[in-house]
Amino acid sequence: MTTYFGPWLIRQSEIFFTTELSFALVNLKPVLPGHVLVCPKRIVPRVRDLTKEEFTDLWLSAQRISNVIEKHFNGDGITFAIQDGKNAGQTVEHVHIHIIPRKKFDFEHNDQVYSEIEKEREPRSYEDMEKESMELRPLFEENKNKTF
Repeated sequence: MTTYFGPWLIRQSEIFFTTELSFALVNLKPVLPGHVLVCPKRIVPRVRDLTKEEFTDLWLSAQRISNVIEKHFNGDGITFAIQDGKNAGQTVEHVHIHIIPRKKFDFEHNDQVYSEIEKEREPRSYEDMEKESMELRPLFEENKNKTF
């Protein structure tokens, strides 16, 4: 299956979770360890463009993923972030939810996470991304027999 995040082709090795309507991938430029993205499979630029089914599936996926990610990365909270439109800071015209596991004192000021999302960060290697994805896949029972 070919998967795109906006205009970018996503390697199947970066995807760790899928449903009929959504997929989740590890982040090229994570703000904190465990920072992942969940997206609808259909490329739509804004939340308002999602169907009711896509919206529901996206948020149910985000809920499921966040529960696993928070435990796996020893967090005690989750930041969900959506930048919906260019003036909201959206840089990829494909709806996506940032899921970021949080810990006490991970930033000097708790809301600093939002400015960190906006900052340009160094990309990590595809090997590191694949390693994290392979680590996360088995944590989702529903993905056991899927080919990515």
